[in-house]
Amino acid sequence: MKSALFTGAAVTLGLLLASVGSAQASTPTAPASTAAAPTPTPTARAHGITKAGDAYSGWLSNTTTKTAAPAVMAPAATVEGIDVSSHQGNVNWASYWSAGKRFAYVKATEGTSYKNPYFAQQYNGSYNVGMIRGAYHFALPNNSSGATQANYFASNGGGWSRDGKTLPGTLDIEYNPYGATCYGLSQAAMVNWVRDFLNTYKSRTGRDAVIYTNLDWWSTCTGNSGAFNATNPLWVARYASAPGTLPGGWPFHTFWQYSSSPIDQDRFNGDQSRLVALANG
Repeated sequence: MKSALFTGAAVTLGLLLASVGSAQASTPTAPASTAAAPTPTPTARAHGITKAGDAYSGWLSNTTTKTAAPAVMAPAATVEGIDVSSHQGNVNWASYWSAGKRFAYVKATEGTSYKNPYFAQQYNGSYNVGMIRGAYHFALPNNSSGATQANYFASNGGGWSRDGKTLPGTLDIEYNPYGATCYGLSQAAMVNWVRDFLNTYKSRTGRDAVIYTNLDWWSTCTGNSGAFNATNPLWVARYASAPGTLPGGWPFHTFWQYSSSPIDQDRFNGDQSRLVALANG
């Protein structure tokens, strides 16, 4: 009788262990990630972009421009500023304040996996010397949805507060340093991606994001869409003596990136009081 009981218990235990082993074997496991970091193109490498995350506003802005239409005249009053990324490292903000710079945009994020390691020094440092500052996100529309990237940006430096010194965040959408110019998207798909980003950013912050772009890229990749010219301020990139023909039917630009020497140079289209008004929303 003891032998029979032992045998029965052993069989039961064996069946139980087999059942557990089978359940473990059938439980799906997360596949190992096979996504590789974007590889900069030869042109991007020539502009100092050697790895994912190195992209910056205007990295290729001056290579292709369209100038057929008359230039947009600059206003009588402007405010000078700069924009920076990890390429500038720790910035001597006092020197730029002394040079007359009164606002700054700082790269915060790229795609959904990169955060500027110098962001805190650059973002807080510009604020501490008295500048009005904002953050920008370098878009990778083939990486993830617009909503996903807007949330990543808003959660990692791209937020906004009504303190009179914080500008709305900027969507930097321009030439792809890692592949196809339009990131493999059709014009309609690109417009939808941009809309997804902008709608999500506004729901997170209450502000309409600025759009940084240039005429050539916007025309090529969105069909020169006018979908955002009544809601989102334009930051146009053109390294010349005037902003030139504006993309997307925008009636005027809000910011103009007019040079990259010795650092990205920007000009606000209005006086200091209007810049403060933009910051305050």
